[in-house]
Amino acid sequence: MRKIRLYVAIWAGLMGGGSTSAQTQDPDTHAVVAQAGMPGNPEGVDNHGAMLEAMAEKHALQIFMKSVEKQIVSAANAMPAVKYGFAPEEGEFKGVRTFGQQAKHLAATNHMLAAAALGEDPPADAGDEAGPESVRSKPEILKYLNESFAHLGKAIDAIGEKSVMVKPSPISPLPAKATTRLGLTVEALIHAFNHYGQMVEYLRMNGIVPPASRP
Repeated sequence: MRKIRLYVAIWAGLMGGGSTSAQTQDPDTHAVVAQAGMPGNPEGVDNHGAMLEAMAEKHALQIFMKSVEKQIVSAANAMPAVKYGFAPEEGEFKGVRTFGQQAKHLAATNHMLAAAALGEDPPADAGDEAGPESVRSKPEILKYLNESFAHLGKAIDAIGEKSVMVKPSPISPLPAKATTRLGLTVEALIHAFNHYGQMVEYLRMNGIVPPASRP
């Protein structure tokens, strides 16, 4: 429950910061200023304060990513190698990804969204979000997973960097004009935690308590 409250607090901080900025800027004022040929920054706007707010948002996201990474990597470590091919087959589970495929898909998506956030081309070996065909064993998947979080960490570190471009991603619902580095990295973490929930179910089906849920 404490972890859930932490996530809610971090998310509220991220969203709250953005909504405050939006509410304190009058679009009509900006339009008039632009039409008059005056600087786009009205007198009285605290650029230093806005910069500090952006840094705080980035720091909060870095903390959140480390927590998500720890829980996901520990879950992937907890599943025995012989169970990486496990997938429930009864009822509505038929045809779902195996445990190993869940972890690899999560990692491939991290790589793809991080690449877009850093203005890079999508990794050629990420495929259609499935990850490299050559990555199959538990050690290989764990390595790929860890590398994906390192890549995502670089994207988060680049938030606020004006010299680093951002590209839209074909796997993101964000339209090109609305694509931001913050948006892409938050999307990656939301996606990762969705698949963490599925990994947890697979672990418990095999009698394994996820490390993050242990006393």
